[in-house]
Parts: sequence; structure tokens; C-alpha cells
Amino acid sequence: MAFSFRQIQYFVAAAENGAVSRAAHALSISQSTMAEAIRELEADLGFPLFERRVQGVELTLKGNQFLRHARKILADVAEARRAVSGGDEKAVAGQLAIGVTPLVAGYVLAEILARYRRAFPAVSLDIVEDSRGYLEHLLINGELDVGVIVAGPEKEGSALKIEGVDTSRYRVWLPAGHPLADRDRISVRELAGDPLVLLNVDEIAEAAQEACRLAGIRPRVAIRTQSVEAARSLVATGAGVAVLPDLTYRPWSLEGDRIEARELIEPLPPVEVAVAWRRGAPLPRVGLQFVALAKAFRGARPR
Repeated sequence: MAFSFRQIQYFVAAAENGAVSRAAHALSISQSTMAEAIRELEADLGFPLFERRVQGVELTLKGNQFLRHARKILADVAEARRAVSGGDEKAVAGQLAIGVTPLVAGYVLAEILARYRRAFPAVSLDIVEDSRGYLEHLLINGELDVGVIVAGPEKEGSALKIEGVDTSRYRVWLPAGHPLADRDRISVRELAGDPLVLLNVDEIAEAAQEACRLAGIRPRVAIRTQSVEAARSLVATGAGVAVLPDLTYRPWSLEGDRIEARELIEPLPPVEVAVAWRRGAPLPRVGLQFVALAKAFRGARPR
């Protein structure tokens, strides 16, 4: 039996919500209906999409791979509907200069741009990736129209208008089989003997070091890297542990090794992804449409 569009919808919702119950509530259907649809989809595909856990579901390696195709199916159907709806979005044209910080470029930008380009294909996009400080300089000088950034704590007093898009909590990443992997919550203090993998993008390393300060320990740094994939592989192969935002979490490394993520006891503020533009300067229509679409972005990553 071929799988259905509705089964794809239910699978993506469960993956993005991290639990069948939350996904069913979001779609206003019964949990049993969603669970049965996903089981039928797995039977049709011939492999499990999720690992069922007490606290929810996690994607298997093949489930994570299938999620990319499932999202494309949903996007293609949405695009087909727009194409025959007779709307005037296709007629919108112009240029839009966008700045993005590194973490946004790797884990948020592609989804937002795909949606924007489908809705407004005649708009020409010019995209710059750099540090938040430099992008703020370009925005204030009018060299960029809008930015998608990891917001800093000083956003209220900024010369920029900054509005949140999504937030992402920090968790501890561990290799499979780590002695603390059976715990739901972990303090960095309990990992004092483990080398620490630090991600040097968008102040993520500083947050991990702050967790160590709050725990009263001095970390033994294994490596500093600007590559999330490198950090993922290092953790998965046991080279160290990491404190990283859920925005970047995937349960598998590129080599197919398992990574566990556990709740962090130390109270770190979450990473906030935000859209930003110059305060007091009106955005062009194409910019307003981009901001509206970006603010509608939620949970486009597997948990």
C-alpha cells in the first residue's frame, strides 16, 4: 500500500514536536489516529522512523533521512496549491539584502529561504553571512535590509528593531553508552572529568563556559571548532561532551554514530533566533513579507 499525504503530515508533525501526543494536539486529532498512521507509514516503508521513549519520540537514522524528503513533499504540495490559487504573490518583485549569523546560516536559513522563494520567486536575494556585530553595523548603515541573527541580551536598547523567531534551549550532548546517559538531567559538574568540545560560533562556546562557571568547575577543553558537524562527530565517537542548543541537535553523526542529549541543570538562557532591521527605517514590501514569513517559522528541525 502506498503511503498517503496525511501520513506524511502526521510524521513531520510528530518529528517536529518530539512527541505524538503534542503533534496530535497541534493538529486537533486523536493521539491514536496519529500513532496508527505513523505505524502504517513505517510498515509501508519497511523501517522504523522513530524510537519510542517515555518522554516522546526520537528519529532513527533512516527517520532523520526520510524527514528531509517528507518536508519536500509537503512543500511541493503547498507550492502546487499556491500556483493554482490565483494569488498575486508571484508578481511581487524587487531586491532584498539579508544578513545571517553562522548558526542561523546552517540551521534556520535554508528552511526560511525555501519558503520565501516559493512564495516570491521574482524577488532577487543577496545574502551575507558574518558575525552579529558586523551585521548590525551593515543594518544600521542601510547596507542590509534585514538580518536573521542569534540575538544578544542588549536587543532592547539597540538601534535595531529585533523580533524573536524561535528559541532553543541548551542541553548536554553525550556519546551513546556514556555512564550518565541513563539520566534525564545532568549538571556540568558531573562531567568535570570529561573533555569539553566547544563550538566557536554565535557565542555558543561562551554559553558552555558559563555553564561550567555556574557549576563551579574549570573545563578541560578537548577542541574548539567552528563546525557543528565536527562537534557532533567528536561527541559521537567519545572524544568529549558538549553543551549545545537544540537548534543544532541531531541524534546521529554523519558517520551514523548515536548522540544522546540530556537536560542541563545549570540555568542557561536559551538561544534566541530573531529578525532585525534598522529602527525607524521603513522596510520595503519585500522586506516586510520576509519578516512575516520568518516570524511564522517554528520548529523546522527535528527534536
